Amino acid sequence: MQDIKHSLMAMIFGLLIAAMGFSHADDDTANQPPSSKSLSTTSNSLAIQTPAHHLFDGVLHDHVIGGEVDYPGIAKDKRFNTYLEQLQKADLDSLSSKQQQLAFWINTYNALVIKAILDGGSPATFFGRVSFFKLTHHDIGGRRITLHELEHRILIPLQEPRIHFAIVCASRSCPQLRSEAFTATKVEEQLEQNAQSFINDTSRNRFDHKKRLVLISKIFDWFEKDFKKHSGSVQHYLARYVQNSDITQGLSNNSYQTKFLEYDWRLNGTPPEG
Repeated sequence: MQDIKHSLMAMIFGLLIAAMGFSHADDDTANQPPSSKSLSTTSNSLAIQTPAHHLFDGVLHDHVIGGEVDYPGIAKDKRFNTYLEQLQKADLDSLSSKQQQLAFWINTYNALVIKAILDGGSPATFFGRVSFFKLTHHDIGGRRITLHELEHRILIPLQEPRIHFAIVCASRSCPQLRSEAFTATKVEEQLEQNAQSFINDTSRNRFDHKKRLVLISKIFDWFEKDFKKHSGSVQHYLARYVQNSDITQGLSNNSYQTKFLEYDWRLNGTPPEG
């Protein structure tokens, strides 16, 4: 009887998730303009114009080494909670340039992922990912927002595909978390560095010229539309960054068979205590 009850509960939850149309990538709202004003509103009477990104920068510098995140260390760092409080009060209308928007929202995404891990969340399982990305809401600048909404309604409409190498979902196959925060003055350089590093990382992408085969991250599958819109095809996009002339030529001709590597959702660092 207990087994039947559990099966029915699993079936109902599965139907609920299907109705929500959960996907890590696809979302029709990605065609909306990059505005958070359509998201639910909370009180923000004490808005501050610019969060102190140097706080987050210090946290990352002290607790992230080579992409490995010291979650217990961040949990004890008072600067992180102060930064989160400032994000809640941020004046989103003050983000006037694309560079400011990119830096702010990439930092916000990465900080919220860390917070979600510290709060006991995990994207390691399917149901865990549903909760982590689509059901858990965060207060940012007087708006209620999920990680999925932040990515699809705000970041992707900025039409900068390199964000996919900058936002980090706390998993092994995600891009490495930088040991510094993004800033408006450096975001172009930082995004370019991330793209170069991610695409040429053999644990995430592999290119076999002799076999005419590329084994690449699922990120290029989930967000194929973004890369095609920018460069015409995923292979053309990869050709911009691959550091081998023969492989670059093959990618430029779309002449390789493409396969996608299994995504490793294990945590990208030391788990939080407790």
